[in-house]
Amino acid sequence: MAKRKKSNFQWIKETLELKPDHHWESPPEYNIFVAGRGAVRFNVPRSWISEPQEKSFKFMDKKPPDDDCCLEVSYNHLPPNDWTLFPLKSTLKKIMEDDSRDVIERGEVITVKRQTARIMWCEIKFIDTQAEAREAFSRTCVGLGSNIQCLITFDYWADQAEQLIPVWDEVMRSLTLGLYIRDPRTGLAFPD
Repeated sequence: MAKRKKSNFQWIKETLELKPDHHWESPPEYNIFVAGRGAVRFNVPRSWISEPQEKSFKFMDKKPPDDDCCLEVSYNHLPPNDWTLFPLKSTLKKIMEDDSRDVIERGEVITVKRQTARIMWCEIKFIDTQAEAREAFSRTCVGLGSNIQCLITFDYWADQAEQLIPVWDEVMRSLTLGLYIRDPRTGLAFPD
């Protein structure tokens, strides 16, 4: 069997001048993150640092190693199929149960209502022992819609939950899958 070529996939950041009548809208303190022409889209705090990875994209409140939280997103294009039958809730529960960190609490699976996507997330509380023992939260979201599957994780310190939970809430509120942008200067979106 032939070996597969290594992917040289690279993120491309491009800044375009918006048209005066553009349709982009986000809260004033947020930017809109768009991956894959609209395969995945959500709002992220304007002041956060972005860092592309090989197969994902990270957002942090400060430059590492001084960061206190990390939001990471990845996505896959799925073959055309009826994904409404996929056991999303049990899959997410299994992912959370298999977490290898020192988990001290497990939350229930939360469903986010959308017309065109199934979005669910769950939270664990754990003891992070990398530097000193400290309580932290980790939230994991799985979304399926328009033949796109996304995974979003958010890790943050327990003592900063009050200021960081609203960030997660805005990400979940604004999360859109498979609404493609034909012209990013206008922000007009069309389903696939």
